[in-house]
Amino acid sequence: MAGEPQADCLFCKIVAGDVPATVVRETDTTLAFRDINPQAPTHVLVIPKAHHRDAASLGAEAPQLAADMLREAGAVAAEEGIDVVEGGPGTGYRVVFNTGTGAGQTVFHAHAHVLGGRGLNWPPG
Repeated sequence: MAGEPQADCLFCKIVAGDVPATVVRETDTTLAFRDINPQAPTHVLVIPKAHHRDAASLGAEAPQLAADMLREAGAVAAEEGIDVVEGGPGTGYRVVFNTGTGAGQTVFHAHAHVLGGRGLNWPPG
């Protein structure tokens, strides 16, 4: 059932504290932690604490939670010094949601990758 913790979900286990993670931010509804296989100098995952399979499911089932995740992605970027503020040092950042195995989703719990700290060329991959 959407929103309920899944026993076989890595990210649900991280939320429960059963699997360690390097947490950088936490709110009532979200958790942000460093990716164990970083693809940029800053690579933080922002996840909803409630289980939703992917970004599309999250948006349909819990749009306010999706908004919470985007707000937290911006807060992570600010804390990491990669946000763009007039006159500030940040170079910008990318927020990526992979949905489905063909797009690279390997953990089926909605999550946003916050990437920055180097030039990010487009298109990716």
